[in-house]
Amino acid sequence: IEYVAGSSNATLARLQADKEDQKLDIVILDDGPMHKAIQQGFCTPILGLPVNDLYEPARFKDNRAVGIGLAATGLVYNPRYFREKNWPAPSSWNDLGDPRYRKLLVVPPIGNTYGLQMLVMMARLNGGGEKNIEPGFSAMKAKVNPNVLAYDATPGKIAEMFQTGRAVLGVWGSGRVQAMIDAGLPVDFVYPKEGAVALLAAACPVAKSVVSPFASDFIRTLVGTDFQLVLAREYGYGPVNRKAAVHPADLRVAPQGDRAAKLLALDWDVINEHREEWARRWIGEIER
Repeated sequence: IEYVAGSSNATLARLQADKEDQKLDIVILDDGPMHKAIQQGFCTPILGLPVNDLYEPARFKDNRAVGIGLAATGLVYNPRYFREKNWPAPSSWNDLGDPRYRKLLVVPPIGNTYGLQMLVMMARLNGGGEKNIEPGFSAMKAKVNPNVLAYDATPGKIAEMFQTGRAVLGVWGSGRVQAMIDAGLPVDFVYPKEGAVALLAAACPVAKSVVSPFASDFIRTLVGTDFQLVLAREYGYGPVNRKAAVHPADLRVAPQGDRAAKLLALDWDVINEHREEWARRWIGEIER
């Protein structure tokens, strides 16, 4: 296996650039970019997918992709710092706008799925949503932006900011936070009371003139019970295979049971239609 690292958007851009001669055999993307990849014809059906073993949210139309792990987008914070300040633990998306956190916040930019989901949640909490994003931009500019130390989606940099105490609150995924906890950082994950957002890591075989005979085999392995246990223990993913007997201790912050049932789903068809426009606005109005 030759592994090519890259963000979901970077990998989608590579599929678009290599449209006439695809170099990749399998891609793993967040669910938003994966919906776009399927729309644009970059994914071919997975052969022999054990659909009856999979939870419904992991399924994609015509089996052109499949979820391999479920994560949640919510809040990450430093409990030690909050105890020292005698602050209550954060519990709401609205806490991102609390003036006490001025220049103590780190959040991903809109090019990252976590940042995009945050924008939609700020819109929903202020009377809008995917079809009316304006309240989200207004809340970001007026409430959240003054508190932001950095707009960054680099795991290493975010870990460093929490380790040094420069950042004490942020928006991040449950799997990323689990990795930080495993590394000994003083952080914990919060499912906001309004709801954390579902984030599905998904895989698809790339449509090309000669599809690799191993592509579907490899993806079936990813959703098999043995590998689902590995993803739960090592990355904090909630399982997508109902037969995967994952011990709750291996899913300290990952969505499972009641937490998974309460995750919020976004309308990716609407989001993908406006994503580029929102990205331009974000650069001009939020990160200027």
